[in-house]
Order: sequence, then structure tokens, then C-alpha cells
Amino acid sequence: MIIVMRKGATQAQVNEVVERVRAAGFGVHLSQGEERTIIGAIGGDRRVLSDLNLEAAPGVERVTPISKPYKLVSRDFHPEDTVIRVGGATVGGSDLWVVAGPCSVEGRELLLESARLVRDGGAHALRAGAFKPRSSPYSFQGLGEEGLKYLAEARALTGLPVVTEVMDTRDVELVAEYADVLQIGTRNMQNFSLLKEVGRTNKPVLLKRGMSATIEEWLMAAEYVMSEGNHQVILCERGVRTFETATRNTLDLSAVVVAKSLTHLPVVVDPSHGVGKRAFVGALARAAVAAGADGILVEVHQRPDEAKSDAAQTIGPTAFHQMMHEIAAIAQVLGRRLPTPVSAHV
Repeated sequence: MIIVMRKGATQAQVNEVVERVRAAGFGVHLSQGEERTIIGAIGGDRRVLSDLNLEAAPGVERVTPISKPYKLVSRDFHPEDTVIRVGGATVGGSDLWVVAGPCSVEGRELLLESARLVRDGGAHALRAGAFKPRSSPYSFQGLGEEGLKYLAEARALTGLPVVTEVMDTRDVELVAEYADVLQIGTRNMQNFSLLKEVGRTNKPVLLKRGMSATIEEWLMAAEYVMSEGNHQVILCERGVRTFETATRNTLDLSAVVVAKSLTHLPVVVDPSHGVGKRAFVGALARAAVAAGADGILVEVHQRPDEAKSDAAQTIGPTAFHQMMHEIAAIAQVLGRRLPTPVSAHV
């Protein structure tokens, strides 16, 4: 349930409503915009809240139940877009955020070379997996903590913030020590213990949509993270599993439009996993920006055919530079911009 305060309501009036809601056994979240203050009552018994007769409280404009199962994620609760800062860049505002790098950390020299490549190409963050979930237990699984150390070295060298996946509750503290953004992969979107654990950190969380998840299930996963106090959630559409076999997955660009109508959280797109074939990645990146995505997550390798994981969907330096040029042009038409990364001057 949300309590919308009148324009011009005093801080004392806001505090009084907050105290009454808490005394009734509800959690409270404040959303203070330029025009209105919205108080979210989370959990508890709705009948008890109704008995408080908050509509008559000084400074209250209206009390509205949120029918959706997700509350903190809902745009009803937080009408303005959430903007999350990652290093020197922002996600969810007028800027377009680009995260690029190899699928996995394959070795120190290769990663440092990749970091320079994507930095010089205009990326705002470096992506690479130190822990790699693979369909086969015999495939390359990543370098673990050694890979995290290489990522930290790459950040120091280039100034690029690091985005990397965490797969296990036991590794959250370790990965958070090295990473700037904690990625939750598609296979873990409904790993509720892991969602709660990253929700207790102060690091932004990039939450990929489950390969067979509905948009509501995706938003409910974000609610798990936010319910633990971490409201820095970035949603990532990465393609869903369908009957189609011509591509690895089916990239659901309608999810960008629908999700942004339902939630205030930023939504980015991973065209690499979305299509699984490098020849199509650039086109889908362009389409994602045109659909209103707040950013692009793309796999880039200086020698893509030699990549140890996801080689078929990984683009090379020339294709990456071309993609950046094209999405910058589309962003400009839509009143957005692809800013020069602060890291480019490092």
C-alpha cells in the first residue's frame, strides 16, 4: 500500500504517518520526489492499515493499495525513473550505459588487452566471468578468485568498473570485494537465497531475466533483492527460451517496453545471449536502443573465434566499434547520449 502525501506536506506530517505505519507492524520505504513524497507500507496486515484511517491524517492526499505482488519495484510506488551510478557513469537516466568484455576471464594478459580494447571503444564498464556456469561440467568453468584479481587489476589499469557474476551465497562477500556490480545470471534468477544475500550488500545488482521467466517473475526476483535494503537493481533482458532453433534464444525486446512501464528500475539488454550468433548482435543492439533500453551488455573478444566460452556470439574489435557508432546515432535521435567514459582519460 502507498500513502501519497500532499504537495507541500511538512516533514513533521511525513514523520507522523511513518511512525503510525511502523507502529502497525509494517516496513516503511520513503520515496521523496520533487513534487510528492510517497510512503510505501511493506508487509503486515492490510486490514490493520485500513483501520488507521490514514486518509484523514494531516498532509495525506490519498492512500492506494498496490495490487501487484511486487511493491518496491513498482512504478506505482516510485513514479520517477531510478538512476544508478556505476563508477563515473549513470544507468537509467538520459545516458546510454555500455558494458563490454569477454564472456569469461581466460587469463591475465588477455583480460588486460580486452579491457583496453573496450575502454578505447567507448564502453563504460568491463564484463567478464570469473565463475562461469556452464551446461556441461566438463566445459571451462572460470578462474575463480584468481580471475577476480585480474578483473581488479584491469579496473586499476583502465578505470573501468567491473561487472561479474556471483553464483553462490558463499561467494557473495568475496565477489563483492572485487566487483563494482554483482551479476545474477539467468540460471539463478529465482535462487532466492542468493537474491537475499546480494540484497544485503551495497553494490549494484545486474539481474538477468530467467530463460523461461515471465516479466512478473523477473520483477518479483528484483523485489527479493530490494526487500533486503538494496535498491540498486539493474534489470537485464537476455533472451528467453522458445521453440525457435535458428537462434540461441529469442530476444524479447517487448520486455524492455513492458518492464519500463511497470517498474522504475533501469532495463538493459544483452544481445549476445539474446541471439547467440555474432552476425546478428549489432542489429539487435540497435533495436534494443530504439526500444528504449538503458544500456547494452555485449561480449567482445580481440580474437572471438578463440574465446573459451560463447565464441559463436562474441564480436571482435571492428564489429564492436561499428556497433558503438550505430547505437550512439540512434540514442541521439531519441534524446539520449553515449557519453565518453571517464575511464577513457586514464
